[in-house]
Amino acid sequence: MSPGCRSEALQSAKLQLLLFLVGAVSLLGSSADPLSLKSRHREPVTGTPGQWQVVEKPLRWAAPGTAIVVCDMWDRHWCPSATARVAEMAPRMNHTLKAARTAGVFVIHCPSDTLNFYQDHPGRKRAAAAPKVAPPVPLKNWWSLEAPIEGSLPIDDSNGGCEGCEGCEQKRAWSRQIEAIEIHPGDAITDSAEAYYLMRQRAITNVIIMGVHVNMCVLGRPFGIRQLRHQGQNVVLMRDLTDAMYSSGSAPYVNHFRGTELVVEHIEKHWCPTITSADLLGGEPFRFREDRPRKVVFLIGEDEYQTWETLPEFAQNLVAWRGFQTAVIQANPDNKHDFPGLMEHLQNADALVVSVRRRALPQPQVDAIRAHLAAGKPLVGIRTTSHAFAPKGNDAKLGASWPEFDAQVLGGNYQNHHGNNLASRIEAAPDAIADGLLNGVSVRELIGHGSLYKNTPLRPDTRVLLTGTIPGQPTEPVAWTHAYGPCQARIFYTSLGHPDDFADPHFRRLLLNGLLWAMGEPIPPDNRLQSFQKGP
Repeated sequence: MSPGCRSEALQSAKLQLLLFLVGAVSLLGSSADPLSLKSRHREPVTGTPGQWQVVEKPLRWAAPGTAIVVCDMWDRHWCPSATARVAEMAPRMNHTLKAARTAGVFVIHCPSDTLNFYQDHPGRKRAAAAPKVAPPVPLKNWWSLEAPIEGSLPIDDSNGGCEGCEGCEQKRAWSRQIEAIEIHPGDAITDSAEAYYLMRQRAITNVIIMGVHVNMCVLGRPFGIRQLRHQGQNVVLMRDLTDAMYSSGSAPYVNHFRGTELVVEHIEKHWCPTITSADLLGGEPFRFREDRPRKVVFLIGEDEYQTWETLPEFAQNLVAWRGFQTAVIQANPDNKHDFPGLMEHLQNADALVVSVRRRALPQPQVDAIRAHLAAGKPLVGIRTTSHAFAPKGNDAKLGASWPEFDAQVLGGNYQNHHGNNLASRIEAAPDAIADGLLNGVSVRELIGHGSLYKNTPLRPDTRVLLTGTIPGQPTEPVAWTHAYGPCQARIFYTSLGHPDDFADPHFRRLLLNGLLWAMGEPIPPDNRLQSFQKGP
């Protein structure tokens, strides 16, 4: 061997010894206590196809047998909004990694396509020096989803998923991992199968994955969830320290953060459990500043149309599913005019949905509804809401009434109804300005199953969307919008709401559209919504 070769070999041996000593010191200085993690996954509900239940399970992992993989937390992304979210999440991720190192967890940084930047870093040399091993399943640079086997993702990311940007050019914009995440000398840096080689070298079988993007690299990379699971590793996703490439303008047309949650839920069903950074740091899990779910309150108090059953189901399957917080307020079983919890929930409500008939509420509860509307917050009314606060007889003495509610707030003119058991033919109003309110609604298939309400004439400042007719009787409005008060609170009302109406997907879509419109939320453009979401 030439002197030059001997010198190079000696330097290599010294480097290997240095890397070994750094790793040994890291392990010797670690805590002997196991990691205590609160994992969450989802299992099918026995006997109920398509239904899943959340299962929480404690995990106790030995720290020296555990690695954290930091997936593609780049300094810059071609999508500005993605770049901003990575920057917001990175400090919390850095604190989490510090806690993990202190406990003795091995940290592997995987900023794909940036290894030239780290070519002289000890962490990069450590990964490159890991002995190659034959994995149980061949590792690929990218493993595309196998939809028939694993199920399709619950979001449409085919357009690249850039949220809030127009015409972003999809290109490699990154040069390194974001600087806010520290890389310690004892860590490793790679973007390939080396991550698995490092785990085998250190007898690591437990893996925590954090980083971006949960619907792309977190799933498809050789150091991602799916490929590591195929190698037999115990894998969990840190669900509060991840993000999706998803645009709310794509199916299922939910906000960006709900899109991320849907992918996380899908992973919990099909691939691995999840945990949060609170397991290592304590306190509450991380949330993005803009991730503040809006709240919808459902007020239910009528004895004819079973909305005490249909509306909670609607709230759960079509409203809460979309990422809204929901609160269902039912009448007191001992006093049908009282609605416990209404005042408290309205204080931070973003919308109120009402299905009430002739109730005399306590004055403070009526005042709370008035205050909600006076603040410009929206209200959606269903069927008997036209006479919600117009009690008759002795009931009128039991609390506060608001007989002008129909005309003032809804813009209506309830004058009783036609006979029962006469289905109404529904049509779009000739001059309706729908603002998306009829998206995904086939008016031809929509039928009014309850008695047709007499509401003519409405206030002139209403906008009629749908009308209904029965043989031999004048046409009546059955769905319209209105603006109430100086702050122009958005109002949507429909006299539909019979139990058989709720069984009709076109009515449910109409009611959902009305709520979204009233809240100023985007309305899904078509009925592709149904293929992506869970609905009754």
